[in-house]
Amino acid sequence: MSKTPISTLLSSIRLTPHLPPHSWYLIAGVTLSTLNKPDEVRHVFQYAIEKDGGSAQTQINIARRMREALVKAAAIGGLPKSINALFALKKVTPHALMDEPFGYSPTGRSAEFYDIPSSKTMQRGQAFFDQVYGKVSKRVMGQMDHSGTEDLGITARLILKGHLKGALNNGASVEEVRAVRNVIVRLCEASGMARLGEDASNGWGW
Repeated sequence: MSKTPISTLLSSIRLTPHLPPHSWYLIAGVTLSTLNKPDEVRHVFQYAIEKDGGSAQTQINIARRMREALVKAAAIGGLPKSINALFALKKVTPHALMDEPFGYSPTGRSAEFYDIPSSKTMQRGQAFFDQVYGKVSKRVMGQMDHSGTEDLGITARLILKGHLKGALNNGASVEEVRAVRNVIVRLCEASGMARLGEDASNGWGW
């Protein structure tokens, strides 16, 4: 990270105008995980507990939301990064804020694997895909279904990679999307990334 203390950076990010409520630590955690900085993720969690964890239930909610965000980030940044971030997070998570294996699951994900027919899961994924991509969803899905492997379209129905337009299609305001993007850019810059130039295909790099 940059020479700016992490607490100072997180304090500034937490107060960013127009961010969706209670989202700053999720955005910061997922961004740092994707940047392969798992040790910084735990600082985000600890700062969120310190500043926003007023009650025991609020602390549980922060811990669960943080873990869920990192699990879902695997579709964007890759599973190994999410694994590293989740284990780094576990090291600083009090036992009372952990969910026991094979116990209560706030996500209900295990039921989706064992109790819900796969056809319904696929239908729900397709509905969410259509909502995110809006009027171009059929064209985009058709391109993926005919990419040379039907697995691409199937994967997209199961794991959706949202984007800026998709956020707007799901009800986010332009101001919220810009605020989220601003936080991500600031974290990238603090991690040492820089714009590669207007002609660079990836836009950002080390």
